[in-house]
This record gives sequence, C-alpha cells and structure tokens, in this order.
Amino acid sequence: MSRRHLALFTGLFALAFALSQPALAQVASPSALADLIPSGDAAASGRIVQLFGILTVLSIAPGLLVMVTSFTRIVIALSIMRTGLGLQTTPANLILISLALFMTFFVMAPTFDKAWRDGLQPLLENQIDEEEAFYRITDPFKEFMLGQVRPSDLALFGDMAAANDRDRVQPEEQGAADERDVDLRVLIPAFMISELRRGFEIGFLIVLPFLVIDMIVATLTMSMGMMMLPPTIISLPFKILFFILIDGWNLLVGSLVRSFF
Repeated sequence: MSRRHLALFTGLFALAFALSQPALAQVASPSALADLIPSGDAAASGRIVQLFGILTVLSIAPGLLVMVTSFTRIVIALSIMRTGLGLQTTPANLILISLALFMTFFVMAPTFDKAWRDGLQPLLENQIDEEEAFYRITDPFKEFMLGQVRPSDLALFGDMAAANDRDRVQPEEQGAADERDVDLRVLIPAFMISELRRGFEIGFLIVLPFLVIDMIVATLTMSMGMMMLPPTIISLPFKILFFILIDGWNLLVGSLVRSFF
C-alpha cells in the first residue's frame, strides 16, 4: 500500500473516530466548529455533505471491496486451494483474507491512484463539485470492471435492466461511448458473476493435481487391502510435499495477479 493510500485511510478513520465521540458537541468551541465547517452558504453545506459521504463510504467499504475489486477471484482461488490440500483450518481464515486483501491492493493500486488523483483529491480541495467527483472516482473502477467482465454476463444484466426500463440503452449498443454511460446496476453484478466464474475455473485447475494424488493413493490402499484406512491420511503429506516442491505459493499468487493484466 502506498503512502498516499495509508494517509488517506488514516485520515478517514481519524475523522470517523472524532465524530463518534458523544462529548464533541458539548466541549467543541465555536472556533473548532468553524474550522470543521467553514462559513458560507455553499461551503458549509458542501462540507456537511462531504462528511456524511465519507462516513457512508467507510460503513460500506467492506462490501465495495468485494463488489468492485479483484478480491472475489483471489479469495475464492485461495479457499479452493486450501480445500484441495485437505487442510480445513490451515492456513487460517485470517491469513487467507489478509493475503487476499494485500493482493487486492497490489492489483488495484493503479485504479486507486487514478480515483484519488482525478476525483477525491480535487473534491477535498474544493476544485470540483460532488457530482463531478462521483463520476471521476467511479470511472477508474468502471474501466477496471469493463476490462474483466464477460460480454455475455454484461448482456444478461443489460437485458434484464432493459426489461424494467424500456428507455435504457443496452450496454452492447454503446460501442465506444463514455464509460459514464454504463450503468453501475448492470456492470457491478455482471462483474461479480464473471469473477465468480473465473475464480472457480482457477480453483478447478488448482484442485486437479491434488485430486490425481488422492486417486492414486486410494487405488494403492485398496489394492493393498487397507480398507479401513482413510486415503486422505496418507495422501495429505504427499500433497503438501508436492505443493512445496513446485513452489505452489509463488505460482498461485503470480498466476492470480497476472490474470488481471
């Protein structure tokens, strides 16, 4: 995570913590309130809208992280890998989620930088209004999602949206139109089911070698008459050894990251 991202998240959490204190309204001086909400009709109302917007984004940040970023594909592939190895709790969920989060920040760093540079920073400096900032912030995420979504999934939700709104322009008919013309209610669910499909495709390729090892061990134990011995007990060390010998973490993480570029 870059220094800019760290400073942004630290400032937002500090602001949310300050606003959550019940004694703030009692002990805050008029000068402090004047610094938080500057005088002027448009300036005061605009700052209040910004504060509520920031708090709202912080409250739904986990959902946004799952919906519009690479997190879904990464965490599904890592979870299927753990299941394929036959390890139910190793690595722990905290480790897998943390690894998926940092991989998401790595993949989405150019998108975050563009959204900050073109949208959020000018908004905080009062160079643009909230409506323009919304488009500038969402455009990089739309560009990322359009690069990953499958045309069939986009057409599916476009058709369902057109059934509810006959005047809506179909996504496939937009051609080279501005990215702002793509409705988020069509793009986000299409992107999510595309990520689910790709996550399971990657997971199948990951599980296949481990399944072969399980079949070989099961055949050997059956041929040796060890009917009461679960094959997974014998195959587990071999699967872990195989994963280590092929440098599985390096291959898996590298393949996941390269799948977005």
